[in-house]
Amino acid sequence: MGKYTLTNENNGLPRTVYEKAQIDITSYPGIWKFIDWLPVDNVLNGFDGGCVTYKSSGLSRELGLNNLYIAFNGYWPEINANLNTCSFKDLEAGPTIEMLHEKKEKRILTVASAGNTARAFANACHLSDIPLLLVVPKSSLSKLWIPEETPDDRVFLLCVDGDYSEAIEVSNQICELKEFIPEGGAKNIARRDGMGTVMLDAAFKMKKIPDYYFQAVGSGTGGISAWEASMRLINDGHFGNKLPVLKLAQNVPCAPLFNSVHGGVYSKDCPKGMYDGVLFNRKPPYGIPGGVAEALDATNGTIDGMTNEQAEKASEIFYRTEGVDIMNAAAIAVAALIYNCETGNIKENDTVLLNITGGGEALYKKEKTIKYLKPDMTLKPEDADINEISKKIINKLGASIYA
Repeated sequence: MGKYTLTNENNGLPRTVYEKAQIDITSYPGIWKFIDWLPVDNVLNGFDGGCVTYKSSGLSRELGLNNLYIAFNGYWPEINANLNTCSFKDLEAGPTIEMLHEKKEKRILTVASAGNTARAFANACHLSDIPLLLVVPKSSLSKLWIPEETPDDRVFLLCVDGDYSEAIEVSNQICELKEFIPEGGAKNIARRDGMGTVMLDAAFKMKKIPDYYFQAVGSGTGGISAWEASMRLINDGHFGNKLPVLKLAQNVPCAPLFNSVHGGVYSKDCPKGMYDGVLFNRKPPYGIPGGVAEALDATNGTIDGMTNEQAEKASEIFYRTEGVDIMNAAAIAVAALIYNCETGNIKENDTVLLNITGGGEALYKKEKTIKYLKPDMTLKPEDADINEISKKIINKLGASIYA
């Protein structure tokens, strides 16, 4: 792949530098129209979803904003939105799997997730010959649905009777074995650049970089991706020369990133009681070079803490004004936008991009048939015998080491 190089200052997050400083929209569908700035040479056949940006009329009128744009990531045929798992995590899965496919990777791809990421990778993995291990906390099983027609024979679902951090730890131990390869988290360039297409789609729709960017975050990687994509757009020269102010949001009181900025600690009971537990990450990439702190500093950004009550109200307002359901995590972002409008931080003529990171799930389930993934194995973190676990995984999925 000669289309990009990698930079990695001070041992922080690796970042792609693409040969094409100016991006051209291609004729490929969905996310792949931005293939110039994705770390792949080809598209993943059968994966054609992407972000759809539109100018709001309903919510904008409700909030008194003249230039509110919504980046919708989900299922909504009315605007041609067709992400099969109704979440922008699909934007991470497609490029990641295609990148590994082009590298002829045959090891078992291992993903630890609190729900949406696992669903996205389970849906996309059948499009390549890469086997997939999902390691999820037991509380997330209700989120692990995929379209009924999607094969799941290349997926091993390991359910951890613990929280997300404990699932990550089990995943890390498994990935020490040669048959497994970690998805990479925040360090995965395909994942970040895939999420960055949200900003690219919006910039082409608005003909400029927005003044403000709102998103709910767990690890904060989506905010980093928006920042990185904006720097590429400035370098392109056609979209303005000003970075958007990142307005990130978390679900208090279970908000590690919010605490990192504003002080305080989260309860040991977290993520219990959260409006959406996918927004809880005990070890987000905050202080590392290229991480959340640097992104906030570079953009004069902020992190707001939204309560369950604010999110519930925001979800109702969005449905009433825009006409489609949104996932709970996205409601946190809407709540942050409402809060910033009420406090006067956002002015009526500011250009605002609101990232709806997941939506149309209720609509999708009404119109289509889904199936839930069933655990191949359930264990307590303290009972994890990694060698025995790996034997069962390999027995189902097989593993051909690529070296």
